Amino acid sequence: MTAIQQPTVVKRGRALNITLWIAQVILAALFVLVAVPKLFGDPTAVASFHSMGVGDWFRYLTGACEVAGGLSLLVPRLCGPGSIALVGLMACATVANLFFIPGMAAAAFATVLLGAILALVAWGRWPHTVAFYRMARSLIKR
Repeated sequence: MTAIQQPTVVKRGRALNITLWIAQVILAALFVLVAVPKLFGDPTAVASFHSMGVGDWFRYLTGACEVAGGLSLLVPRLCGPGSIALVGLMACATVANLFFIPGMAAAAFATVLLGAILALVAWGRWPHTVAFYRMARSLIKR
């Protein structure tokens, strides 16, 4: 009976891996695309950050975090920690949309949805996160 169950587990693992990679590629492209207006000074992005009362430095920081997080989703060793970092970024974006940017409460739905998808990626890539943590810890101990 074990031999019959084993191929099912392998197929499920492969299907999950393929699904996660598809999600990661789409999310990576999305985050890089949303960062471009912030980094290149699109008037709407500038106005949005100024309405929160923060300077251009915060817009650049946010754009850089989005690019770095998006690209990390494409690197097998970084996809777990990167997705966790992006969940945090989406939590902050949700708070900003709800409380600090006038008229953007509806956009909070999108940031919550993205955060949930990223949380699923983080769950699926947990072994990558553990391996990254162990590698970083061994480098720090040296």
